[in-house]
Amino acid sequence: MKGKDDYLADLRELIQKEAKTIRAIASAGVGISQARTTEEKKMVNSQIESMKTLLKRTTEDISSILDDMSVIKPLPISQVNIQKTKPQKDYSYKSQAMKVGDIYEKGTPKKSELKREITELERNILKRLKKKDRKIKIVKEKKPSRYIRTANKFFGDYAKELVEKKSFAGIKRDIIKSNLKFIPSSYVSIILFTTFISVFAGFFIFLFFLFFSIGIDFPFIHIAETGIGQRFLQTFWILIAVPLITFIATYTYPSLEKGYLEGKINQELPFATIHMSAISGSLVEPSKIFRILIETKEYPFLEREFIKLMNELNVYGYDFVTALRNVGFNSASTKLSELFNGIATTVNSGGDLQEFFEKRAQSLLFDYRLEREKYTKTAETFMDIYISLVIAAPMILMLLLIMMRVSGLGIALSTSSITLIMILGVGMLNVLFLVFLQLKQPSG
Repeated sequence: MKGKDDYLADLRELIQKEAKTIRAIASAGVGISQARTTEEKKMVNSQIESMKTLLKRTTEDISSILDDMSVIKPLPISQVNIQKTKPQKDYSYKSQAMKVGDIYEKGTPKKSELKREITELERNILKRLKKKDRKIKIVKEKKPSRYIRTANKFFGDYAKELVEKKSFAGIKRDIIKSNLKFIPSSYVSIILFTTFISVFAGFFIFLFFLFFSIGIDFPFIHIAETGIGQRFLQTFWILIAVPLITFIATYTYPSLEKGYLEGKINQELPFATIHMSAISGSLVEPSKIFRILIETKEYPFLEREFIKLMNELNVYGYDFVTALRNVGFNSASTKLSELFNGIATTVNSGGDLQEFFEKRAQSLLFDYRLEREKYTKTAETFMDIYISLVIAAPMILMLLLIMMRVSGLGIALSTSSITLIMILGVGMLNVLFLVFLQLKQPSG
């Protein structure tokens, strides 16, 4: 049996926990008013709902402790001398709500007489519980595609030698951090095999431009009028450019994928840290915080990193601090790596984990808002440039081309050619601006 001091200590701890949760809800409420996007408001609302649930559970725990501390306890029925009287015949559903004193006076009913008919609502609930099937997860083994198998067949051994010689050390780290489903030697063999195929593709493109040329008048493809020797000198660069561009594109793809993943992780990290702060206030075991976040399905990109952390703990058998450092070292996001290392240091030194999460959430939200403001100002600047280039410049260029055609000076183009040049030019400028704004978009 717990003593009075034990009950008071538990009650004091729960009240402190409840106060911390209320403060967290208040700070999250301020975050809603400062949120600028619908997605940001949705994430903050989710954190508030989680903290409300935690507050409700804490209140229930306080109520249970207060009930246990109650001085007046009901006397057990077994200790009461019950008079042996004749049981009542009518024990309907309403008669079961009798007071204990009435039962003492009238006698204890038999079990068969306490039975009542199940209502229709209860019957439907029982049917749904019986029909509730367990979700069966079917895990399919993913085999490498035929293209990857072919690349490994021709260049697998040579790719392993290159990886072992650390010729592709940088790409190896990028593949691990970007969560690409390739082992480094297989991806290097894909690079070599794709470059090998591009040599033949470049050769056919070279042959095409050796005998044909592309113009702006219909039909757009014409037979080349210049000699083969001159055309050879003009198009020889294609044989080198196509394989070189292919090699650079396949080599830099893991790095680009890592940058994209880093941006998405940094977008979810501030709100996930607020969620971690609320969960850590319940004094649960630190590794369970990440398990709870995985089950919420609210952070799809962070979920992959948390699953890797759970695998380090449950599959490889590392301790929590070592698993945090390993996953942080192989993470695409520098901010997530710093967060994991900070958690490992706090746990190892016995610090306050909830306070650490609160401070880190504030700094991450501050960085998030700064990046948003910077992106907004950049977009305003490029809007002015866009208006100048896409609206004013094509009109001036069209006037110049028409004047040159009328006066006969310079290149005399037909009306259809001028129209085609304007349409292609404006289209290309729009595509370039969209790509540039997408690349300049902040992480998150």
